[in-house]
Amino acid sequence: MRLPLLLALALPPLLSLNAAAQDDDTLFGAGVRTRPKFDGSADRTVDFIPVVRYYGRPWFARTTQGMLEGGARWSLGPGLDTGVQLAYEQGPRDHDPDASIGVHLEADRMIGPAPVNGLLRLRRHLDTDRGTQLDARGTVGVYGGHGVAAGLFVQATWASEKSFEAYYGVHESGLLFASLGALASYDLSHRWLLVGSIESRRLSDEAAKSPIVERRSGVYANAGIAYRF
Repeated sequence: MRLPLLLALALPPLLSLNAAAQDDDTLFGAGVRTRPKFDGSADRTVDFIPVVRYYGRPWFARTTQGMLEGGARWSLGPGLDTGVQLAYEQGPRDHDPDASIGVHLEADRMIGPAPVNGLLRLRRHLDTDRGTQLDARGTVGVYGGHGVAAGLFVQATWASEKSFEAYYGVHESGLLFASLGALASYDLSHRWLLVGSIESRRLSDEAAKSPIVERRSGVYANAGIAYRF
């Protein structure tokens, strides 16, 4: 069972947690996100963002694991997939956006009645001066009923020295940030659903040393609407 996760570049299409038949539904939509201009900034900005969830054989595209990405995936066994991806990357201080290529390993399990998803994702920027990052992300469904689905997620991201230098101007490597969030969806009809999420992200001690960091913690929030095919 593939847990319909969230957070897209940030938008989450969290589908009915008890509807396995809908696990591979294709979703397209749009939403609005409010966020810090960059992690560590005291200024905020608002973006229009896509909501995408498509799983083919083997191709996929999604905004449901923290970023806009697409590529190919292969099953290693029940509830275990691996793949390669090309992803959109925000540029340093929100300038000069970039892309990354990488690989990921993803697992879906049930712990009692709760669906759980785990993701490991390695990303290397096409601009090699921006280095490499590794994401570890976990999501658990906590409620599903009456057209509502809700979950919680945590993520930690580690970065190479090149990445720290490009984004924060410090000669460090290791943990970049950790985050905790909640996500939910509501079925307006058989085809349409509302999606939303909120995430609190905190920079590591190493990143907080940067002179450009004004606030160590920041909040991301998203809301949107998607059509289920």
